[in-house]
Amino acid sequence: MPLHDWNQLNRWDGFHILWITELLRWVKPRLPQGYRAYLGTAPRLAVGDPEGTPDMSVRRGPAVPPPGPELGGAPSDTRLEPDEEIVVGLEEPNLTLFVSHEGWLAAAVELVSPRNKDRPSSCEGSTSRYAGYLQGGTHLVLIDTHARPYAFSFADAIARELQFAQPPVPSPLAVAYRIGEPQGDQRSLLGVWRRPLTVGEPLPALPLPLTVHSEVILDLEQTYMRAADDAYLT
Repeated sequence: MPLHDWNQLNRWDGFHILWITELLRWVKPRLPQGYRAYLGTAPRLAVGDPEGTPDMSVRRGPAVPPPGPELGGAPSDTRLEPDEEIVVGLEEPNLTLFVSHEGWLAAAVELVSPRNKDRPSSCEGSTSRYAGYLQGGTHLVLIDTHARPYAFSFADAIARELQFAQPPVPSPLAVAYRIGEPQGDQRSLLGVWRRPLTVGEPLPALPLPLTVHSEVILDLEQTYMRAADDAYLT
């Protein structure tokens, strides 16, 4: 099925859920023994996070701290109100496909949503998170079917973040990253597959790396077609 022009459609959120689910169904039966695929919300990774694979769980403390010793001489029953309260927009986490092995995050598949790049701070935060997968040793497939903003590309932004040269890759695009053998001095080889996406054309196949020597080939066209059928976009 040809790629739709998502500039003209406003049904991405529902389609995102259907497509990432189809990708999960595609990946699960093709994984080697010991690997597990599942859906979850993307962790807030950033370049400069501690080394190692991030803990996928999120722990939330109580909304109000328990009673404790008085601070700054204020009575324990006195509550300090904020100077002001402001309505701000928060980034809504994407539903992401994760692949783990022996408790470690091996790979991730991210479908870019318009809100991931709807303003400069969104572009910067999402780029840092995507690059954080790679710096944490996690292979990544990133799929962006949205052309806007026309002057921005996550593939180009990740290359700048990680300081390597590559030809420009405008959106829409699909790109796969494989973390390779260590090269010393806390460096590794990075394998990159860059595929431009074209409205009205079929989607390509792309590898989802699991290790340096193993991968699952993602059929983006077939999974996209199944999701489009369920979303009545055919």
